Amino acid sequence: MDSDDFFLNLEHHFKSRLPFVAYRKPNNIVTKAFLQKTTDLHVTQYFQESGFVFAPFDDSNQTVLMPLAQCEVLTCELEMNTSEKHYSNSNQTNDEDKAFHVNLVNKGIDAIKKGLFHKVVLSRSETVDVSENISISVFKQLLQTYTSAFVYCWYHPNIGLWLGATPETLISVTGNRFKTMALAGTQPYLGIQDVIWQKKEQEEQQYVTDYIETQLKPLVSDLKISETQTIKAGNLLHLQSNISGILHTDLHSVLKKLHPTPAVCGLPVEEAKTFILKNESYNRNYYTGFLGELNLKETTSRNTNKRNVENNAYNSIKTVSHLFVNLRCMQIKTNEAFIYVGGGITKDSNPELEWQETVSKAETMKRALMS
Repeated sequence: MDSDDFFLNLEHHFKSRLPFVAYRKPNNIVTKAFLQKTTDLHVTQYFQESGFVFAPFDDSNQTVLMPLAQCEVLTCELEMNTSEKHYSNSNQTNDEDKAFHVNLVNKGIDAIKKGLFHKVVLSRSETVDVSENISISVFKQLLQTYTSAFVYCWYHPNIGLWLGATPETLISVTGNRFKTMALAGTQPYLGIQDVIWQKKEQEEQQYVTDYIETQLKPLVSDLKISETQTIKAGNLLHLQSNISGILHTDLHSVLKKLHPTPAVCGLPVEEAKTFILKNESYNRNYYTGFLGELNLKETTSRNTNKRNVENNAYNSIKTVSHLFVNLRCMQIKTNEAFIYVGGGITKDSNPELEWQETVSKAETMKRALMS
């Protein structure tokens, strides 16, 4: 399908108030859409179905499913913008928002010093006025601007409209082989990736890596963890370690171990989560939850020699899931966009710098709204 027809279908579905999700995986030219045929709200508990899932931060709430069997699936190819644009920060922030967030960070640091937890991820919501019916145009802008992110536009009339461009994989599974990542630490991208990381960021990233390793070890074999590297996501840099191995259990069991990770919650997880739910001034809903393809069938050729047509008949069909952490996202309600941003707090955190980090992260979504 050509791109014009693809986006016209999305517009029509949205105006008809029918559920849909459109998305593109990182560094891919294929954009895909699931158009649900009815307004039914489907949920999943054990992640055994096939379709697209949208899970909240607080796993005591329901995970929404768009079942493959109830959807029309569309695809189109879009030319990738090979260089992500660089914008300067608008720095239009509210003094009251800043004061609340700085105070919240100070509370987090005090709790860490009292020994309640080692790390906590604290976030806030920022509101931007927007014009009505901008959803598909914002999605197009995100696709053009953030080629290395998982970019999506998700809508259900009973839940609302969410868009995002997240840099973080929760887990990717093909057959029984999995890949995930430990992503933490943030600093602005100023033209170079070979940067110096402070102790706070290095410690924060190591917390996440160690936690994922500990959680997965009883469930997997051949566990491999890469060296930590600096990666670029939009106008920001992060520290990342890649983790892979072979699963010996079902996806539901792995998700219970991984979500929420210290990268979006803290460590220990339950203590940090309790602090977040008590002290943040809003409901995260689907921010820092996860979303993506669930148990789809993928056919791959066992023969790498494309000229050998006879052997190409021996194809392999595997079940694949690609789930991403819902970061760098926003919810649009009528004439307002609610942008969600946060950062990891440790004993060495500087509240002013933590505030500036959230300002930088908010720019990811503001660029798409203001373009």
